[in-house]
Amino acid sequence: MRERTDLRRNLRSELRPPDPRGWVWWLPLVAVLVDVLAELIVRGREPVSFLLIAVPPLAAATRGPRGTALSAVVCLGLQMWMAARRPGHFDEQHHVAVYAAMTLIGIASVALAEQRERTRRHLIRANSVAEAMQRTLLRPVPRRLGPVRAAGFYEAGEGGTLVGGDLYDVCETPFGVRAIIGDVRGKGLGAVQTVAAVLGSFRVSAHEWQSLTSLAQRLELSIARNSPAGEDGDPELFVTALVLEFPPGGDEVRIVDRGHPPPVAVGPQGARRLDTAPGLPLGLGALGADGDDTTVHRLAPSEVLVLHTDGVSEARDAAGVFYPVLERLGERFTGERAPDPEAVVTFVRTDADHWSADSDNDDRAVLALALRAPEERAGRSGRTRRGQAS
Repeated sequence: MRERTDLRRNLRSELRPPDPRGWVWWLPLVAVLVDVLAELIVRGREPVSFLLIAVPPLAAATRGPRGTALSAVVCLGLQMWMAARRPGHFDEQHHVAVYAAMTLIGIASVALAEQRERTRRHLIRANSVAEAMQRTLLRPVPRRLGPVRAAGFYEAGEGGTLVGGDLYDVCETPFGVRAIIGDVRGKGLGAVQTVAAVLGSFRVSAHEWQSLTSLAQRLELSIARNSPAGEDGDPELFVTALVLEFPPGGDEVRIVDRGHPPPVAVGPQGARRLDTAPGLPLGLGALGADGDDTTVHRLAPSEVLVLHTDGVSEARDAAGVFYPVLERLGERFTGERAPDPEAVVTFVRTDADHWSADSDNDDRAVLALALRAPEERAGRSGRTRRGQAS
């Protein structure tokens, strides 16, 4: 309910007229002032009123229908005033033709202004719907879930869009805190539909299936059932993904790798990649043999687990070199006492931007997850027990 209220508030604020301080907004006024000044300088010896014909189209580019109509009426009045300053010219046929042209151009400009306003309102509403879709598909990463501290960011590669083909989510389940990060092959509405299918299945199945391998199989099934099919579908559709689990009360992470870049653990001792057992991407599982391919790694309380999509690792500099995630994280956080997930995410985002030679058109997603210190978890559970006893 609160998200819906915020969305409506944002929509109302965006539908208000823009701040009229850009230089384009002032062009109609400047044109009128220049023409009036020219008229005063030539003192009616030369006809300069025809320059005012350009004012209504300029007004239509920045003002609404009423403002455009007002500019046309004012310019028509100025034309008549300038013509009257020259004896015998007020009703002369050339000036009458200018009056008629101004009237027709004014009417056309008002229609253009109305069309521009309709288009602007439509684009704002479409953008608001896309923003609501992004908030529904890619929810904000909570800072804490059980024993895990978390942070993340997502950025669509297509300019002006809010949703794309990367996905992530983190949730607390009876089996511990579980997370997923993935990358859909392809772009467009088909990719968004697949993102919705995978995330919807994860948010339900993560609470029902104890085995991570079984959970990955359910995600595979969701792609087969809910992704685009037929002539408009992609016969080679697949999703690379990592599915992770932090068991309750432990200091380890369990990982199922479905063809995705492996995670990086960064801490005071440097950065290291965690070995995984890569399987076929989701959507291609029928081509391989079933089996438990879960890997288990111990994590120190001072380590942060960094998950990313290839939009980060495949960013290129001017020489065409890929962004070295492992090396850059090691250089930045080695020797630091205990990196904060939010600081790690911020660093990867800004550093990858600086590394990239141009604006890449690939989606980017990063998750940073860290286990809370044992004494912090014990203090939290103690406070919970006291609260329940009271």
